[in-house]
Amino acid sequence: MSSLPAGWYKDPADTSTQRYWDGEGWLGQAIPADAVAPDGPPVEAEPPTAAPPVAAPQPQPFAPPAPHPGWAPPGAQPPAGWQQPPPGWQQPHPGWQQPPHQGTQPPAGWQQPHPGWQQPPPQGPQPPAPGWHQSPQGWYQPPPTAQPPHAYLYPTPEARPHGLALAGLGQRLVARLIDIAVVLVLNVVINGWFVYQWWQDFYPMYNHYLDQVMAGTEPDMLQPTPRMQSLQMTIILIATLLWLLYEAPAIAGRGQTLGKMLMGIKVVDLDNIKPIGFRRAFGRWAQLGAWTLLWWCLVGFVVQLLDSLSPTFDPRLRQAWHDKVARTVVVAVPPGTQPTVEAAPRGDNPGGRE
Repeated sequence: MSSLPAGWYKDPADTSTQRYWDGEGWLGQAIPADAVAPDGPPVEAEPPTAAPPVAAPQPQPFAPPAPHPGWAPPGAQPPAGWQQPPPGWQQPHPGWQQPPHQGTQPPAGWQQPHPGWQQPPPQGPQPPAPGWHQSPQGWYQPPPTAQPPHAYLYPTPEARPHGLALAGLGQRLVARLIDIAVVLVLNVVINGWFVYQWWQDFYPMYNHYLDQVMAGTEPDMLQPTPRMQSLQMTIILIATLLWLLYEAPAIAGRGQTLGKMLMGIKVVDLDNIKPIGFRRAFGRWAQLGAWTLLWWCLVGFVVQLLDSLSPTFDPRLRQAWHDKVARTVVVAVPPGTQPTVEAAPRGDNPGGRE
C-alpha cells in the first residue's frame, strides 16, 4: 500500500490535468491542473437511464406477390397491338428494369447484370470523407473492447510534502556522518576515561597472546575479566545516552541536528510542519539508536545498517524505518528559509497539491 494519503495530484498520464488519488488508485475524471479541486473525492456520475425495451415486431399475414405488369394467364388472348418477339429473344431475369434512356442504344452483346450485382470499388486513392481528420503521428486507437490500464501502471507522481522537495539520499548520508562524528567527539570527552581503564586491563592480555604466537606455542584464548565486561557495558550505555541526548531534543524542537542544518534538510511531520515533540522524537531515535546496546553481539550494528539503507526501499517518500515509526519525512529546506505553518499548501495533504 502506498504511503501517500488521499488527495488531488497531477495526472501522470497527462500533467496538464489533475485527478483524485484515494491511497490505492485513481478515481473519477481528470480536471484541468489549474482548476480548484474539491475538498473530497470526485462525485461519481449517475448511470444513464436504461432505454425502454423495444417491442418485437408482429408477424404480418402472408400476401402473394403482385403479378408482373403485362402478365396474363396461359391461353389468354394477347392484347391489341402486341407483336411477336424476334428470334433468339429471351425472357429477362426477375427484377430486371428498363435502363434509363440516354439517347443511344447499348452496344452489341450487352447483357443485363444479374440480380445482386454491385458496382466494384474504384481503383487508386480516394479523397477522405467529409469531416475526416488526420490522426497524429504514432497515435494508437485501442479497440472498443480494450480495458483501461490499472492506476498502478501509471508512473507515481513526485511527492512534495508541504510543498517542499524531499531530501536527497546523499544529503541524508552526509548529515548522518557529520552527526556520528559529533557523537564520537562527545564520547572521547565523556567516555574516554572508561575506555582508558578497559585498555589497561586488555593490553597485558594482548601482549601475552602475541608472545605465545611468536614463540610458536598454542596461544591462550582472550577471555575478558569481569572488570572489563563491566567497563564494556558502561561504555556502550554512555555512548547510547550521548547519542540520545544529542539527537532527540534537537529533532523534537527544530527538526534538525548539526549535520542536518549543515546539509539544509529537516525532519517534519507527515501531516503538518509543527514540531513533533520529544515523545515522537524519542520513538524515532529509539528505532535506530537503541540497537547500540546490542553492539557487543553485532546484532545491533546489522539492524542499524539496514535501517540506514531503508530510505532506498521507499522511492515514494524516502522514509527510513525510524521515519515510518514516527510518521515523519525528511525534506530539503532552501538556504536562509524556514517553512512555517502558513507556507504549507494543505496541512492534511502530505503530498502537496500543486
